[in-house]
Amino acid sequence: MITISLCMIVKNEEDTLDRCLSSVADLVDEIIIVDTGSTDATKEIIRKYSDQVFDFEWIYDFAAARNHAFSQATKEYILWLDADDVFKDVDRERLRALKDTLDPAVDSVTMNYHLAFDEEGNVVSSLRRNRLVKRSNGFRWIGAVHEYLEVSGNIINSDIAVTHSSIHHDSDRNLNIYEERLAGGEQFSPRDLYYFANELLDHSQYERAIRFYGEFLGTGLGWIEDNIAACGKLADCYHGLKDEDRALEAALLSFRYDQPRAEFCCRIGYHFLNKNNINAAIFWYKAAVADQPSGDQWGLRNLACSTWLPHLQLCVCYDRIGQHQMAYAHNEAARTYRPSDERILLNKAYLEAVLNPQTQAESDTSQGGDV
Repeated sequence: MITISLCMIVKNEEDTLDRCLSSVADLVDEIIIVDTGSTDATKEIIRKYSDQVFDFEWIYDFAAARNHAFSQATKEYILWLDADDVFKDVDRERLRALKDTLDPAVDSVTMNYHLAFDEEGNVVSSLRRNRLVKRSNGFRWIGAVHEYLEVSGNIINSDIAVTHSSIHHDSDRNLNIYEERLAGGEQFSPRDLYYFANELLDHSQYERAIRFYGEFLGTGLGWIEDNIAACGKLADCYHGLKDEDRALEAALLSFRYDQPRAEFCCRIGYHFLNKNNINAAIFWYKAAVADQPSGDQWGLRNLACSTWLPHLQLCVCYDRIGQHQMAYAHNEAARTYRPSDERILLNKAYLEAVLNPQTQAESDTSQGGDV
């Protein structure tokens, strides 16, 4: 059995930290927490679980803080989490089994990161991250903002998921850090250009975001997943500016980097649906259904775009051209993912009435008396 150090950085996390630590404390062998300046009850909560709390002066550098936490670890492997992350029960058991069976020759274990869920509890946004790494390798965090853990060697993908369950966050913090670095004359790396553009988009600064996404893609040095995501975010910028033709061009630009992905197929399908070009819309929504991402993909994926959403839109498309049986079939496919969705249930009732008018009339008569 391997031993594990949990390493975290925190600041004013009293609302989420207890929930996080209680989900993992019995699965690790030590808990190392670096505090970057809490003024609430964060430290009191930490001491319920560990006496290894280290103060670290905040220097606007997340990688520096995480590396300091890693430097305090003493066990064979290091697990990292944020305060608003948790292990659900099924993933606690998977982590327990991994700890019992992991080959010490493994350098890093990746885990899924579940970021968002729909009303039915389905994961709709997920990516994969290196979560458990061999301490002796001395892997380092890179990047002052949106930092990443640089790893190499024998990496395995696990079926364990970390669930993000945020309550609140400082929406201006990262943007302000980037703005200060930019004002100081710093030359941004391609990764910084991408994440700075993301912050600008999140703050509805569409024109500036477009500029920096363009600079990022123009370097030709971006990670392929960031390149593809940048195309989607460019489309979001143009949509925010109500320039739908340029939004379409941005979506199509993603094909430069990979085969058409479901997220972009849905974007393009929606464009043609709004133009009432139904056959084109059907083509792209079918392509979205055909793109089924694997669990090993690293980039952020919107799983709705390859499951219920294109089926729901295909229902709309086929209804518009009078192919009601096809519309019903796709609505039923969507219902397998979201059985309680009001839109899908309304479609079901409407299409059943269209396809079986006599049955529906008899039902209405039996329920409502004389018509």
